[in-house]
Amino acid sequence: MLEFENVSKSFWTGKTRKVILDRATFRVELGRSLGILAPNGTGKTTLINMMAGIEKPDEGVIRKSCRVSFPLGFMGGVVPKHTACENARFIARLYGMDPDYVEAFSRWLSDIGEYFDMPVATYSSGMRARFTFSLLLAMDFDIYLIDEGMPAVTDAEFNRKAGSILADRLKTKTVVIVSHQPRTLEKFCRQAAVLRNGRLHFFDTLEEAKRMYDYTT
Repeated sequence: MLEFENVSKSFWTGKTRKVILDRATFRVELGRSLGILAPNGTGKTTLINMMAGIEKPDEGVIRKSCRVSFPLGFMGGVVPKHTACENARFIARLYGMDPDYVEAFSRWLSDIGEYFDMPVATYSSGMRARFTFSLLLAMDFDIYLIDEGMPAVTDAEFNRKAGSILADRLKTKTVVIVSHQPRTLEKFCRQAAVLRNGRLHFFDTLEEAKRMYDYTT
């Protein structure tokens, strides 16, 4: 379970204070994937980062009684001057997983050839996206965090393999996905919430959430 209790988060923009969350209280239960609709600029990434523990709330408590992933595409834990191989093995140890397995899985899925043994700083944006996504799928989490869906990868074969693995994983795992596009959420969840002016409005179905989202955007 992932739980927020009276969580608030805001940023000072230089002129005004931008409220991301205002005393939000909710739970993400295992087995009940959640989609969150929010327009661009309202704090989608900040919300996902708080769930992952990358960012801290201003007030309130965030509790985790399960293994929660880092966000899909997150590069904060990857050291650019190190190779993908070195990064994969280091992050595997951080999460208590077998480095040999994580390296082999990531090497196979990313399919970037000799670049896997070169510094990540030398990669194109597409190669970095393939590596970070393969690293996420190599790890064993109870809740997977996704910000705006699949990474920007033009390689059709990678998208097919990664999408198939993710679909299989979500048969037994839970996902939290935030997006400004309702159609992105349709692939992952049935229940949804709408983030609006620092408040999360929860609905039993994605269709209900879409109606509120369309009305207020």
